[in-house]
Amino acid sequence: MSDRTENRAVVLASGGMDSATAAYEAAADGYEPHLLHTSYGQATEDKERECARLLADEMDAEFRRVETGHLARIGGSSLTDDEMAVEDADLDAEDVPSSYVPFRNANLLAMAVSYAEANDCEAVFVGAHSEDFSGYPDCRPAFFEAFQRVVDVGTKADTEIAVRAPFAEWTKADIAERGAELGVPYDLTWSCYRAESPACGTCDACAYRLQAFQRNGVRDPIEYEERPEYAD
Repeated sequence: MSDRTENRAVVLASGGMDSATAAYEAAADGYEPHLLHTSYGQATEDKERECARLLADEMDAEFRRVETGHLARIGGSSLTDDEMAVEDADLDAEDVPSSYVPFRNANLLAMAVSYAEANDCEAVFVGAHSEDFSGYPDCRPAFFEAFQRVVDVGTKADTEIAVRAPFAEWTKADIAERGAELGVPYDLTWSCYRAESPACGTCDACAYRLQAFQRNGVRDPIEYEERPEYAD
């Protein structure tokens, strides 16, 4: 994917399958993707960083890593607090899960917009989807719409940066299907909240990922300690 275009987009690249698909979606939309990866004290930050960098190499894309350690110091999430256990998957739960990092996406999007404005990028892509916003308040379409207004007001008058959440109304299975169409290398992605190798297979992130591949009749290419069957 070495062809370059005049339009640039920042992609928040977590190292997971959703952001990887968002990067390929940005490229399919005619943007030159710039992958921005953040480490915020999560248990699997080394693996996620490795996957994000490998994806950038695969796409021949610009890669930038920034630290957001203040999110870990603030606490309040099982992803960053060693004293809080990462819960087993409960795909029917309606409560906000312990893995929610308070207001994380506002922090990440703010940095992505800063990068976009400084580097003449026209868009910021984020891979959030409908199964995220069922539990995470900062993944809702209304949140991204509100953040767009913040960007419009808070950047220079001649700056136009679109906040793009192309999968906001999609399921993870929809994303996996689109990723297959785009040729996303899912073997270079990581979703597990608990472990860097192999993936646990039983946390929320693993459960939604495995279910997405199962619904598409495809085997997830990464290694798991367990591969439970997750019902539709």
